[in-house]
Amino acid sequence: MKTEVQASKSFLTKVSSSETRLSENVSEIQSWEYRGPKTWSTTALVSEARAAQAEAWETQAWEAQSRTNQPRRTSVLEADGASDKGKEPSAEKLQVTEKEQDEVLPTRPFWSNKIDYILAQVGYSLRPFTLWHIPHLWLHDGGSSFLIIYILMLFLIGIPLLFLEMAVGQGLRQGSLGVWKVFSPWLGGVGYASFMVCVTVGLYFNVANSWSLFYLGESFQFPLPWERCPLLKNSSGFDAECLRTTPSVYFWYRLTLEASDKIDDGGPPVFHLNLSLLLSWFLVVSIMISGLKSIGKAMYILVVSLYFIIFGFLIRSLLLDGALFGLQHLVFSKISALYSIKVWHQAGIQVLFALGLGFGTIASFSSYMPQSNNCLNDAFVMAVANLGSMMLATPAIFSLMGFWVTVIIHRCNEKNAEILIKLVAQGELPPEARPPVSLHDNPTVIFTTWLNGLPQTIKSMVLSKVTECDIEKEILKVSKGPSFAFLAFTEALALIPGSDVWSIIFFLLLVILGLSTMVGIMQGIITPLQDTFPSLRKHTKLLTVCVSLFLYLGNLFFIRPSGIYFIKLLNDYWTVLPIVVIIIFENAAVAWAYGARRFLRDLKIMLGCPISPFYRWLWCYLSPFVLLVLFVTSLIHLCLNTITYVAWDSSTSKEVIQQYPPWTLLLIALLFVIVILPIPTYCIYYYIHGGPVSPTTWDGSILFISNQVIPSTEAQNKEILLDDKTNC
Repeated sequence: MKTEVQASKSFLTKVSSSETRLSENVSEIQSWEYRGPKTWSTTALVSEARAAQAEAWETQAWEAQSRTNQPRRTSVLEADGASDKGKEPSAEKLQVTEKEQDEVLPTRPFWSNKIDYILAQVGYSLRPFTLWHIPHLWLHDGGSSFLIIYILMLFLIGIPLLFLEMAVGQGLRQGSLGVWKVFSPWLGGVGYASFMVCVTVGLYFNVANSWSLFYLGESFQFPLPWERCPLLKNSSGFDAECLRTTPSVYFWYRLTLEASDKIDDGGPPVFHLNLSLLLSWFLVVSIMISGLKSIGKAMYILVVSLYFIIFGFLIRSLLLDGALFGLQHLVFSKISALYSIKVWHQAGIQVLFALGLGFGTIASFSSYMPQSNNCLNDAFVMAVANLGSMMLATPAIFSLMGFWVTVIIHRCNEKNAEILIKLVAQGELPPEARPPVSLHDNPTVIFTTWLNGLPQTIKSMVLSKVTECDIEKEILKVSKGPSFAFLAFTEALALIPGSDVWSIIFFLLLVILGLSTMVGIMQGIITPLQDTFPSLRKHTKLLTVCVSLFLYLGNLFFIRPSGIYFIKLLNDYWTVLPIVVIIIFENAAVAWAYGARRFLRDLKIMLGCPISPFYRWLWCYLSPFVLLVLFVTSLIHLCLNTITYVAWDSSTSKEVIQQYPPWTLLLIALLFVIVILPIPTYCIYYYIHGGPVSPTTWDGSILFISNQVIPSTEAQNKEILLDDKTNC
């Protein structure tokens, strides 16, 4: 894989080429790279650079395009050429100029191929928290009506904003810290805010991977440890605390998390989770240690196996008893949901997080693609792949949920039958209240049929002595996030034949999802650091290890007994506001500060084909309006509703709903201010130092895509600015 430094060295060794060869190569490079109008000057220096690029392209299709942040520095070569007409450059002079070029042109590799890039983007977007949130929203926010709203939001704001982030990263070939300064110098702080959000999420995200790895290791036992209550040490009796709840709940809170009763309780990090956390970071570093090359190979394995596992779960779940009941809730629809602001709000937020917008990762991944790559097609491919993953996983989840609640109701009816038989034997109920002895074939149907055939007086007496077994209420108890993934799903898998094998496959799926997303988060941190400090590109492995070590130390706070409650606080209540704010400013920087018309014209030059003006309308009007509504509704939700979390009560061995203490609300408010603070700070700093108002690049001479491919004169810039007074 050739880098831009190699391209620049190739240029220097060909300075003395003939004029005829240069002109032929200029024509060739224009034919494949710049298919737009000729708006640049054809100086000898530009011709030589393009000639070198053309020869490099012939030898390798993914040759880096030569660029520099300070283009006028290369005028030294031009001056030397004028003074030494017809003379070969001396070895000493050539070594000096090569050294200068190495300083000017930073090393930046390309993806080995486009498939690696697409798989990396898709793997990053398929995060476990988002995937398990869909069934909850589907059940509680209108059924299939939610899907209709979700798809509308995906195509109206999701894909346009995804295309925007891909285009700016690919066009400027930079991470999140640098790209937004080009579009609007006043909004340069947006990149820093995005970087800080990525770091904050990285401080706790890999903890979820440690949970999955711990469960994966425990799944190799038979029977599974969460199938039944554990025996007490030095005794033949079962743990009484476990008997008061379900084995899966007990295993999750007591044996996995060692969870505290409240968020206020402290304690050291849980030892076995620390081991799982170390293993998780070892896997992340192993994937990223060799940069794009190792990431691309890993994504082939992770993402492809991910789809095979999801498809396998879909086939197996459809064959389970009760799957049809779960699928009935999948197709159920509430028309009233189409008019609910809450449902539209939930769908909009879900779209933003499902695509991974606002974290800077998308721009970072895209910055390693050639500028001529059609990023609009990539945005559609990534969005459709994300939607397809959801459409594969959701039916499997609903089918397994149907099986799970069916088994629960069967057990409930069997237990009620045992209670009634005992009461009849004790004389507390008449003999007519004795249920059928055999309920093994279909306990729910047999017991319900018998109960409905009783006289009303006997039926009333029976109902007063037994527990209500309502399958509809049971399925609506499904909660969102890790509680469902680790409790309901693990309990359901423990009930099917071959439970240990399917548990291994399921937690392997969670590990794959978590690792793919964590790699994206890491890339959203490493790429901006390398762009800001180019010398770090020479030490990518060391940088990866150092960033991983820093995040690992932060993870230790979240594997304490109260860590799960902090993760819920940040994941459920904090991340929404900063992400929406960042996306609002990203959209404003491109559509209004830089100008959507100008941006589309640049994209036409970069991609070699026109982009529909419909995107200008979306960026200028629809997206800002929807994002502002999402921000306001999210803020109202946080201010008016009581913020709660599900905690473990050791005295009753039950899950209880606790209210977050006031200091936690102050904490998330303070963290939000700290993350967003770079945006106004950078704006004020820029105003005090009297920076230019117009969006230009570092040297003030060229705009956006022009920074890489089309040098322009000051007169041309003025003409463009006058033409774009209206921006949108």
